Amino acid sequence: MLTPEEKRLYEENGYLLKKRLIPLSWIEQVRQEIEGIHERMAAQPAQGVTVSWEVYDDPAKPKRIKQLMHSELVSPALNRILRCEAVLDIVEALIGPDISLYHSKLLLKAAHDGTAIPWHQDYAYWKRDDNLPLMINCQLAIDEATLENGCIQYVPGSHRWGLQEHERKQQTFGVFLPGHYREREDAVAVEMEPGDGVFFNSLIVHGSAPNASVRDRRMNTFAYNVTGNSLTQCREALRGQGIVRN
Repeated sequence: MLTPEEKRLYEENGYLLKKRLIPLSWIEQVRQEIEGIHERMAAQPAQGVTVSWEVYDDPAKPKRIKQLMHSELVSPALNRILRCEAVLDIVEALIGPDISLYHSKLLLKAAHDGTAIPWHQDYAYWKRDDNLPLMINCQLAIDEATLENGCIQYVPGSHRWGLQEHERKQQTFGVFLPGHYREREDAVAVEMEPGDGVFFNSLIVHGSAPNASVRDRRMNTFAYNVTGNSLTQCREALRGQGIVRN
């Protein structure tokens, strides 16, 4: 559960880091289930998932996944985590009791080869004629996330700016603020240990640098919506791809 001070920090900054959100034994199970996933998905993508690959100038580089949508289908442990009370109680405290899964995806920023995630607001991707920016993300650290290997960064308070104008290109993470990715003086890097989770508003500006280290920076993001906030979300829930708490 959240303390009044944690709620205040979330409302003020647009994000909140929760240390030791998930037990390390669960994280180890995730690691085992996604071992060799780049090679497995290259050979035969799992049914029901959508894989987006890193794009490199060097054709000799090995194929590396940038994001894998519907990650709960490749990891029973992730499926367990997205439904657990530790996560859902916090989501409920922030958006209310009527919760549905919007999506779950792996963000596999591989050592040396993981590219930047441009500055963006999630609602720029999620906005429809029939929804409001009520969605919330929980990004879970599977590995240690540092500045060197491309931890997530936020612009505190930017969730109060409203939806900004984004550029659009036909590529993964192709909706982004002008400038794509560059260092920002107003951004705060959130370094995380395995099992930590950061909850953030769908309007906060965030992004991450490339992975320049020898260590992977694997994370999974669970996006939740207020049940009935959009027709798209309702269809996902009816297909059994999500959870509905109430």
